[in-house]
Amino acid sequence: MSTVALSDAVGTALAEGAPIVALESTVYSNLGLPTPDNEAALRRSVEAIHELGAVPAVTAVIDGTLRAGIEEHEWERVLTADHKTAERDLPVAVGQRWSVGVTTVSASLAIAATAGIAVFATGGIGGVHRDWGRTADISADLDAIARHPVATVSAGAKSFLDLEHTLEALETLGAPVIGWQTDEFPAFTARTSGLPIPHRCDDVDELSRIVSAQRDFGRGALVVTPVPEQDALDQAVHDAALTDALQAVDEEGIVGAAVTPFVLGRIAAATEGASVPANLALVENNARLAASLAGALRPGTDR
Repeated sequence: MSTVALSDAVGTALAEGAPIVALESTVYSNLGLPTPDNEAALRRSVEAIHELGAVPAVTAVIDGTLRAGIEEHEWERVLTADHKTAERDLPVAVGQRWSVGVTTVSASLAIAATAGIAVFATGGIGGVHRDWGRTADISADLDAIARHPVATVSAGAKSFLDLEHTLEALETLGAPVIGWQTDEFPAFTARTSGLPIPHRCDDVDELSRIVSAQRDFGRGALVVTPVPEQDALDQAVHDAALTDALQAVDEEGIVGAAVTPFVLGRIAAATEGASVPANLALVENNARLAASLAGALRPGTDR
């Protein structure tokens, strides 16, 4: 893997052992959220991380270079990007000198691990798709979460996925799933999927010890936290919108990478835009928890 270029702030933080939170960039592009909500999500995430004394490291490919940390004058390139980049695409992005590639969970984890960053925050992870038995469509996010020695903080997985089999896949891959102050697996803009998760943690120092122990094995963990209650979609409204969106997916023959933006767009329309504020809130909430965890993992912290 090519060397990851660090922003000045991230390079200084690594040298000084200061807490850092890696961030994916797809969610902040128009592939994740519409303008101007994508910029609001980025600004809220960055500010939440700074408030807790940590350094944000947005991951991306810019001018053929893998980046951990971008400067504010480069934000516009990410916000308007239309080239999604998974881990498998990184060597191509470097070799072909892509102008801008916004990173998915798997690519962000690869960049974070290469740079030596221990904590990563995203919105909702990918997972096992509902028709996986026919299509074998299982997100590369799951393997990356288990394989890279980085803690991933998310609001569970996107609710249109097969969440039961997503949890089964994480177990098979050996990635512990830890619920932050919850016993149930969150479902992105909904607070719960109704599925129990095996481990709960209510103390950030305890959480840091769990993550540190997993990192000692050279492996990663998934930390899930629900969208804040005041920002979550009403469960019944969410479920009805999801059912209609999935029916439309089948009727219109939407497959592969096109499913995510299609379903999220349909849910946003069905909820009269209420899913977008929920999305912004959960992205900020995840960044805040990740910053707390990064601070607790700081070298020299008692474990």
